[in-house]
Amino acid sequence: QIDDLAEVDYSLSSSPAVFRPFIDLDLKGVVFPAGNYAGSPYVAASFTIPDQSDSMLYLAFSEYFFQTSSFAYYTAGAFNMTIAEETCSYFSINTEIFGSIIPEVAKYSVTPYPVMLKLMSTEIPIISLQQDSFMLEIQGSMEVLAILPDSTTQPLFTLNIAANTSISLNIFDQKLMGSLCLNR
Repeated sequence: QIDDLAEVDYSLSSSPAVFRPFIDLDLKGVVFPAGNYAGSPYVAASFTIPDQSDSMLYLAFSEYFFQTSSFAYYTAGAFNMTIAEETCSYFSINTEIFGSIIPEVAKYSVTPYPVMLKLMSTEIPIISLQQDSFMLEIQGSMEVLAILPDSTTQPLFTLNIAANTSISLNIFDQKLMGSLCLNR
């Protein structure tokens, strides 16, 4: 169990190879939605780790591991969230702010109402490994709703979003650090 949303199955994909200076363990790690191990829609490709002997432990993750992780969390709904003033104290926007940017919202709402954002991933995020980073492509939508005085909501508009980011990982002061770059 990783968390409430996902579990991991890691098993040997071949018999351990024991050599005098090292042991080679090939594990196949599959991440799946918690309580729903129905197999993966992805096919694991084999890969090799470059032969180096200057470290005590080598650990490698394939795209397959990240793809199954993305699938599991997408299936569990982890990429869907609602942001409202109650859930985020530093987030305070209202229809008046959107009205200054989008004239149709200003016509609809003369009185400023609080706004709720519903963010949803519309497709399984795609993760691909690169030479010194990995790429994350995510497609989703954001629905903006006005919260009316009687606590009902009124949809204002929906945005479709496609983002392509690259993430580089580095070790600084014995800490794993990441840098995120929005490509488009």
